[in-house]
Amino acid sequence: MNEEPGLELFLRRFMDYPRKHRTLFIILSLLVNLAICSTPQAQEKILMSYGGHNETVGPMWVAADRGLFKKYGLDVNMLQLRNGQVSLTAVMAGDVQAFWPAVSSVLSGVSGGAKLGCIASPFNRIARELIVRKEIDSLAALREKTFGVQSIGGGFWLQTMIVLDRLGVDPDKNGLKMRIIGDEPTILQALLASNIDAAVITYASAALAKRAGFRSLVNTTDLRVPYQGVGVCTRSDRIANSPDLMLRLVKGMVDGLVFIHDPRNKREVMDILKKHLRLSSDPDAETSYDSLRLVSTLDVTPDPEAWKNIQKFVARANPKVAQLDVNQIITGKFVKTLEDSGYLPEARKKLGL
Repeated sequence: MNEEPGLELFLRRFMDYPRKHRTLFIILSLLVNLAICSTPQAQEKILMSYGGHNETVGPMWVAADRGLFKKYGLDVNMLQLRNGQVSLTAVMAGDVQAFWPAVSSVLSGVSGGAKLGCIASPFNRIARELIVRKEIDSLAALREKTFGVQSIGGGFWLQTMIVLDRLGVDPDKNGLKMRIIGDEPTILQALLASNIDAAVITYASAALAKRAGFRSLVNTTDLRVPYQGVGVCTRSDRIANSPDLMLRLVKGMVDGLVFIHDPRNKREVMDILKKHLRLSSDPDAETSYDSLRLVSTLDVTPDPEAWKNIQKFVARANPKVAQLDVNQIITGKFVKTLEDSGYLPEARKKLGL
């Protein structure tokens, strides 16, 4: 005697049950499936480091604090390390999975043999002020003065050098000294204590310095230079082996940018900046918020021309950097995927851009 196929046998026996029992069984099955589908999936933990402590970390702080990465299966935590070099060492050792470095730090690392790649950056202009002691009333008066930087060859140093170059101030010919101080809050304290004479600092820090009697010589936003700021970078092998992870990281960053640029979220973004930057007042948080919105963009493809411009400056401190091909470091393929899929165009449309 031939056995009936399993499914047919099940259906015949199922139909023998009273209708109310069959209905109850179907409802319970649906509830079980719903519970399984709605169970939170394990989040992939990503530790991402950064050096410069200012509002340019904002897109990642906002995305992490708001849980925007979670819908892409990521649990991202941001970790501040002393500077870009320490961050680079951590990512190469595998202690962190990605980092948020200045272009200069990446170029210096690659010139030393590190295999790194960068996949997106939301910053393409320098929005800072050249703040000086009140007795310095002109560019000529900068002669033989001391600037505070975080490291030689790092992002803070780079922006200072680019600004001075654009203003026609040659550091060597004018006897300018670059003193390594620390991160921006430490540089601000050194300025307020008159341990240095000048610094190119963010608007939030500049506001504090000006209230203490220091002078602003230049608003750098008015200086149009090819520039690329911090962005999503990691080891080259991670980019090659985990393309889906890279795409999800960029999506989370973009969601952070969309949240920042939606005016309805101003209060919440200010609170996030206030917390991370340890600002004591709403006016300072608002200054930081305005600066972040001013310098950030949804056009996040790495820019080869901006990288080449930065390369020229970094090569002055590290000649080996001049030999690098920046197109071997950056890739726009992940951003292109988001453009082609309609993800980025839809984000711009949402903001009316």
